[in-house]
Amino acid sequence: MIDHTQSRLNSDRSPDAAQFAADNPTSAEESTPEGTSLEQRVAALEAEKADLDNYKKRVRKDMSEHETKAREAILRDFLEVADNLERAIASWKEGGEKDVKSVREGVELVLRLFKSKLERYAVTPIEAEGQPFDPRIHHAVSQAPSADATPGTVLHEVEKGYRAGERLLRPATVVVALAPPVPPPATSRPDRERSADDRDVGGRGKHRHNWR
Repeated sequence: MIDHTQSRLNSDRSPDAAQFAADNPTSAEESTPEGTSLEQRVAALEAEKADLDNYKKRVRKDMSEHETKAREAILRDFLEVADNLERAIASWKEGGEKDVKSVREGVELVLRLFKSKLERYAVTPIEAEGQPFDPRIHHAVSQAPSADATPGTVLHEVEKGYRAGERLLRPATVVVALAPPVPPPATSRPDRERSADDRDVGGRGKHRHNWR
């Protein structure tokens, strides 16, 4: 009789009551289904967070070291350019002012070396003179009229611009051409012509008066 009554009570439970019983175990079953307590799970999460923080620190340190090494490599390359310039100046001082040709050749050699260093780092000059003015890569400092250049094109390059790969490193500083001023149209001289006619009329009148 008791068993029958208990089974009847169990059958009379609503679905919500059964779900609540499944979602809320008794105090004797406070562990998770995986057999891990809440404190253990919190500790595991904190350990994972600490590992992630350490990983981020290592990545930042590696990136900083990489940037430092790349900067040092670039500086070493340009120190070579500075060394060659110093040699050219020393040679000019030793040879005196008469040895201008060798100094010029030395400076040209250093310039070629400098350009090769720039090309190594994908730094290329921007073609400006004679090109249509483009505000994305050109910086206009003035305008000047010119009969030889097309209006709106770059007339002179004040400072060369450069690209680093596909990115703009520095715009070219330029002077933009303007159309030359239009000369004023040739004007007739009605006043002078009228004065000449008046003189002619006056002269004829004077002669008539004398003739009479």
